[in-house]
Amino acid sequence: MKLLTAKLKKLLHAISGLFGPVDMTVGTPWKKIVLFTVPMLLGNIAQQLYNTVDSIIVGKYVGDNALAAVGSAGPIFNLLLVLYVGISVGAGIMVSQFFGARNREGLSYTIGNSILLTLFASIFVAVFGSLATRPLLQMLNTPDTIIDWCASYLYILFIGGVGLAFYNILSGILRGLGDSVSALVYLLIACILNVFLDLLFVIQFHMGVSGVALATSIAQIVSALLCGLRLYKMKDLFDMNLHYVKWKRRYGMNVIRLGIPSGVTQAIMSMSMIVVQSLTNSFGEMFIAANVIVMRVDGFAMMPNFSFGTAMTTYAGQNLGAKAYDRIKTGAKQGTIIALGVAAVITGSILLVGRQLMGIFTETEELVELSMHLMQILAVGYLAMAVLQCLSGIMRGAGDTMTPMWIAIVQTVVLRVPLAYLLCFLSTTPELPNGRQEYVIFSMLISWVIGMLLTIFFYSRGKWRTKMLVDPEQSGGGRR
Repeated sequence: MKLLTAKLKKLLHAISGLFGPVDMTVGTPWKKIVLFTVPMLLGNIAQQLYNTVDSIIVGKYVGDNALAAVGSAGPIFNLLLVLYVGISVGAGIMVSQFFGARNREGLSYTIGNSILLTLFASIFVAVFGSLATRPLLQMLNTPDTIIDWCASYLYILFIGGVGLAFYNILSGILRGLGDSVSALVYLLIACILNVFLDLLFVIQFHMGVSGVALATSIAQIVSALLCGLRLYKMKDLFDMNLHYVKWKRRYGMNVIRLGIPSGVTQAIMSMSMIVVQSLTNSFGEMFIAANVIVMRVDGFAMMPNFSFGTAMTTYAGQNLGAKAYDRIKTGAKQGTIIALGVAAVITGSILLVGRQLMGIFTETEELVELSMHLMQILAVGYLAMAVLQCLSGIMRGAGDTMTPMWIAIVQTVVLRVPLAYLLCFLSTTPELPNGRQEYVIFSMLISWVIGMLLTIFFYSRGKWRTKMLVDPEQSGGGRR
């Protein structure tokens, strides 16, 4: 009985340990990276479910044109999320370095200023996004059959985007502290709520694409509130009160300075998607819908790469803050190898069961076959993105957010967009006046591979090691 009680206590202690910060400055690097990555990966998959469930329900219960409308709205919505991405990345890097340095005051001011910046950003996005929605849709030559659906979907998401804004930033802070489990639990709760509300609004109330947008907004607000409550209770690590939620130039500007390159990167990627979306729209509703399906599957396939990249950012930040420089190189190698293995499994799975995945979104056989053909072109690129994301994560965690930004510019502006248009133009025939539509996807694969090669080159040069932002001896600094 005593042995059973002891084992039970040990199990409960292990479970409770998951719901707290992971100190990545000690222990076996790859184990800490995996321990941090797995719950974050599950959380990212849950996050992706928001859009995927929207697409499935809209495609099944409203129609293929409604599915195309949701997909066409995506690039515009993502473009205006760059402020959230920038604040989240900047805050996460500073939090991880201050946590590694055991700097309580710096940690408190960073979190407070990040919350303040998020409030301003969410107000701006709500106002500007609502005003710019229809002009942007018209500029992209969105088909008349779906433009009203696109507009109503975006209006609701922009106005209700405060939940997404605060979830992204607060969960980014939790990850910087090494706590990826709490955000997972809260997001799973919100995801279940999102599915329930999707079904209620679309099937019961017949609200169409507006219903799925409203369901997503409500669910995101719930996840943001839960993350905020979790941070409020972490008083052993930092102070969260109004004294710290006021502008402090040194901390607020550092969040902006670190976040701007990542925000610019996201903006460039979103702009490239918008420009390519115009090309995509020229092929008609069938290709638009196929592209939506591919991007939804791609969203899940890319999640491990993004998760490992974020884990490497936290890992590098904490170890730099703790001046544990030798651990960074070891962790980078081990984490990248694991990420490659996961990407290989995903690529193989897509090639084996891809048609079944496409069939979840639509019952139109022609659409399933077209989507699978596009996915087969893209699949091998996930191996390249595994390397790119891991090594970029290390550079960002060290405070070098500029190098990944420049690589993204080359990858998208110099390669992806021109290649998409050039390849389609060169393949035009009387039967195919717009060219071969699969070249839109093929251009993405080429840009991923070249982006990986550039990332390996700049990581190997090692200049990112000189970019550390936080001095462990700053106010409150030094390891306790």
